[in-house]
Amino acid sequence: MNIYVGNVAPNVTEEDLQGMFAVYGKTKSVKLIKDMFTGKSKGFAFVEMYSENEGQKAIDELNLAEVEGKKIMVNQARPKTDKRGGRSGGGSRRGR
Repeated sequence: MNIYVGNVAPNVTEEDLQGMFAVYGKTKSVKLIKDMFTGKSKGFAFVEMYSENEGQKAIDELNLAEVEGKKIMVNQARPKTDKRGGRSGGGSRRGR
């Protein structure tokens, strides 16, 4: 199960998140999203857990938990959507 973790405090590390989620089951991966130029946390992460049941338990228990003074948001990650709007570029302008 892929889990989204939002509102993560700037000083929280991947190791911190690993420890929090390991309480609920075995984690496959933890990825704290960072700015590619500054290397600073963007305030969200993705945690992948092997078991759906353990992942749901982690969501139920950790959503709105206070970590380093901030209430984290924890829910099932949704697939990335295409936000380009469905219109294709180019084409001719006939009919003028």
